[in-house]
Amino acid sequence: MGKPEMPEKTEPKAIALGYDRETMSAPRVLAAGQGYIARKILEMAEEHNIPVEKDPVLAEALSHLDPGEEIPPELYQVVAEVLVFIMETDKKCKKGC
Repeated sequence: MGKPEMPEKTEPKAIALGYDRETMSAPRVLAAGQGYIARKILEMAEEHNIPVEKDPVLAEALSHLDPGEEIPPELYQVVAEVLVFIMETDKKCKKGC
């Protein structure tokens, strides 16, 4: 009996979302990438104190969208949860991270 094969390690993915309720009907993908690009997106988020939610399943779903594209309605709930997380984190940081 052979040794089981290890699944290939996939490169990390990162998606930057933006939402302005005054000008957008839904959050949009601002940037997306895998590997080096993903690391740069995460690096920029850290430099600008932008909260990061680590959800590989959501990242995979959003990675199929083009920058500037609105998220599809079937992802509204999960993205809303991420936005709530970000707002709560932002409030805490304003009080003293």
